[in-house]
Amino acid sequence: MNSASSALIILNGKGANHPDIRSAITQLRERGHKILVRVTWEHGDAKRYVEEGYKLNIDTIVAGGGDGTINEVAAAIAALQLNHHPLPTLGILPLGTANDFATACQIPADLHNALELAINGTAVAIDLAMVNHQHIFINMATGGFGTKITTETPAALKAAFGGFSYLLHGISQVDSLKADTCTITSDGFHWSGEALVIGIGNGKQAGGGHPICPEAKINDGQLQLSIMMTADSLQSFLSSLFSGKDNENIVFSNMPALEITAPHEMILNLDGEPLKGNKFSIEVMPCAIKCRLPPDCPLLI
Repeated sequence: MNSASSALIILNGKGANHPDIRSAITQLRERGHKILVRVTWEHGDAKRYVEEGYKLNIDTIVAGGGDGTINEVAAAIAALQLNHHPLPTLGILPLGTANDFATACQIPADLHNALELAINGTAVAIDLAMVNHQHIFINMATGGFGTKITTETPAALKAAFGGFSYLLHGISQVDSLKADTCTITSDGFHWSGEALVIGIGNGKQAGGGHPICPEAKINDGQLQLSIMMTADSLQSFLSSLFSGKDNENIVFSNMPALEITAPHEMILNLDGEPLKGNKFSIEVMPCAIKCRLPPDCPLLI
């Protein structure tokens, strides 16, 4: 295949039959683009398809799905062993419930425009983040009550209300607010206490559009840490979590690496995938992959 005009689209099985996707692919093929399509069925499929695309010298691999699919494809690209040609570029086709990363990057919601950008847009080097030298996230790792909301929101609620479902489910769970007791350290930074919400952002928003790490950038070699401590009142907590308003109970800091330790088992949500443990070492991977993004993407410095 001609790498200058070739792409492999990896579609999450849940959204593979969308008629606008077929239409967009057909139009690009009619313009001469060579496009392969693969549909995921189970975990591990995306990695296998990325490896297939690399062997075929595909220029762009498009992740068609939500934050979890984008994460899986991005991680698989970063894990490729370089041979005789460069890594394929990541393209994004937002098909998920919340689409936090795509929305923050201002990827078009219209699937025709999104696919056009994913295949023909300018490729920009972006950072990824690695947890415990093994797990990767492209958008954000979250802990505390925010993780409970995003990991336990029922599928039927997400299907009916999209990103708003996280807010609805969060309100229904306010009586079970439980802080994580932990210590977070980095060079020149130390915090210890009870955190209702922890965000480690490469991207800036999670949980259906909430700007947990509002100043995060995806190409600055830094992660933004956000800690929401136990609030004075439930009203204060909800105001901060769901509206992004300033609150004295929130700590922000930027750093290339950090460590979280806890006396009990914690759960970190890595772009939708839960990771359990009582110690997490998190570090940025500068310029790990290239991604096709809008020229005015607000997550770029």
